[in-house]
Amino acid sequence: MSVADRLGTGSSFSETRRSRSARGRAKAVTQGDVPVYELVRLRLSEVSPTPLNPRRNFGTAEDKTRFGEELRQAQLAACVAVTRAAYLALWPDHEDRIGDADHVLVNGERRFHSAVHVGLEALDFVVRDDLAASREGFINHLLKENLEREDFDVIERARGVEQLVAVCAEAGERGARSRAAEQLRKDRSWVTNQLVLLDLPAELQAMLSAGSLPERDGRTLARYAKENPELDAAALLDHLKAAKEAAAVAKAEERLRLRAAIPDGEERGSLSADNKPAGQEQPPAVDAQLVESAASRQGKSSLSADNKDSQGSEAPHGSAVLLSADNKTAWSAPRPPPAPAST
Repeated sequence: MSVADRLGTGSSFSETRRSRSARGRAKAVTQGDVPVYELVRLRLSEVSPTPLNPRRNFGTAEDKTRFGEELRQAQLAACVAVTRAAYLALWPDHEDRIGDADHVLVNGERRFHSAVHVGLEALDFVVRDDLAASREGFINHLLKENLEREDFDVIERARGVEQLVAVCAEAGERGARSRAAEQLRKDRSWVTNQLVLLDLPAELQAMLSAGSLPERDGRTLARYAKENPELDAAALLDHLKAAKEAAAVAKAEERLRLRAAIPDGEERGSLSADNKPAGQEQPPAVDAQLVESAASRQGKSSLSADNKDSQGSEAPHGSAVLLSADNKTAWSAPRPPPAPAST
């Protein structure tokens, strides 16, 4: 298919663009004046959603009304579709399911349903037959678009992964999960974890979709159900509750053992303001007034580091200076006067 053929004539563009010849449109693309895919205005009655979309929930009636009225004012993102011929070339058995539609919707089904809900007749589309080059590529694109949605529930995602693995298996059953993981840029274990959720009873799948059952718990139950296939949903939930209670008791017992190992009055790892472990005895503080009082009674003074006393005078002649371990000084008893020098 040539570039000109892919461009089409979109009603969402100006009259000048719509009136371009095929040669002129191709030149405009080369120059970067217009995108390769132009918008086309399609009547919704001529479009069918793809039966392959794993998404089933498109919002409540209130949600559709609100979104549909927003679309009436402005459609900020175009829907994506492929032609009927391109789609049926991949899935000829879907002819009855898409009816007489000229195009099959790929992305934007929430916009589609909301527009139909409020009575809109048409929306802007981009027609991308290149997305229907292969079954594997089509499903991959369909799933990737949904994986980016925040509200894509767990079971919808798992169904989409299952579809991708199925089309990957058409080229060979061996390695299908690895190929699907590569397409989605995920680990093979991630793909496996999605698929096991579909083995759970319908009641538990509904809880996963609603968000009342965490996905991690769902995977745990899926593994347990594989080992105990006779258990129903209620029995599996009872097992999950008992396992969580047992884990909580074990954790509480471990905390008690840790506390019992710490001596009374001490807390593991706690430090005082001076970075000393809590409970460690500190040396008694020296009372400076007692030192001065004792020195005063002995008629002595204290010296600073430069051998000055507290009043700034030098040490009296004949007094010995004592240094403590912290380089503090105090006068010792007076030295005896030196003997007279002999002549």
